[in-house]
Amino acid sequence: MAGSFTCGKVIADKWEEFKKRVESGEDPKKVLDDLGLKRYCCRRMLLSHVELIDEVLKFSFPPAREEEAEEEMEYE
Repeated sequence: MAGSFTCGKVIADKWEEFKKRVESGEDPKKVLDDLGLKRYCCRRMLLSHVELIDEVLKFSFPPAREEEAEEEMEYE
């Protein structure tokens, strides 16, 4: 996620704060308002985002490097 697909506004820099505040129990509407995201296209980008990077990484290394990949993931 880098920016809104519709209007092009950069919103990637707001993801971590949004995620942290919502997980701590804040209302997503209030968080989006505080972050200055007024357009519905920007708001839906954060509301509907699903982090899949950890799942995708499992399949990104060739079989010969599978053990190395598992070791690398343990350090994170």
